[in-house]
Amino acid sequence: MASQPSQKPRIGIPYRTRKEELSGERSKYNWYGEAVRLAGGEPVEISLGLAHDQLQAQAETLDALVLPGSPADVDPARYNAARHPESAQSDPDRERTDASLLAHAFAESKPVLAICFGVQSLNVFLSGSLIQDIPSEVRTEIQHWWAREQGAPEPFHLIKIEPGSRLAQLAGKNEARVNSSHHQSVLEPGRDLRVTALAPDGVIEALEWTRDSNWVTGVQWHPERMIKDDLLAQALFRELVEVARKAPVHS
Repeated sequence: MASQPSQKPRIGIPYRTRKEELSGERSKYNWYGEAVRLAGGEPVEISLGLAHDQLQAQAETLDALVLPGSPADVDPARYNAARHPESAQSDPDRERTDASLLAHAFAESKPVLAICFGVQSLNVFLSGSLIQDIPSEVRTEIQHWWAREQGAPEPFHLIKIEPGSRLAQLAGKNEARVNSSHHQSVLEPGRDLRVTALAPDGVIEALEWTRDSNWVTGVQWHPERMIKDDLLAQALFRELVEVARKAPVHS
């Protein structure tokens, strides 16, 4: 059973990759749990090695999901594309886990915050496609890719937010400054996903689910790395937790 109203909402976070999980590499994964804790939720680690029935049993105990970033890239065969030479190796365990968790979240109307690889995974789950390598496929002067997420300074750029969108309400305005460390992005949005933010070069920066009232939001940047001093990053995690808190308890 998911959490009771008096308890902190349980927010499931799958590991970024099976390799990181097995090696104990947690430095980047821990950012997501900390952001959930600061927003008042209880982060719940989700192994990428669970059998289907084990994963389903754990999903039933969750109130919401955060799909984190990853150094892997979604297998382009899943959106009927040939693999680009710059496309990173896929992680079948992460993709299988994300797909199972998303199917559960949509069936049970549980909120989802999908971040970087997570928004790409969400988009492909809903039959969308991806740009496989922004540096070679998009004519732009914006630095989207931050190689290995190290070296100073971390790149930031402005985004334009769709007026009237959930993201605009959270930001309190129609633009924001966001960090960036991705070489892939959404190409064609998946079914019932609305584009709610763009970089100045047209790269899609955010998506929202529109078919029903379930809170499903995807962002291409990394709000978990901005959680200490960025109001929009804080608002994204805070609203995820609040929506999870108010959602009906599923048994």
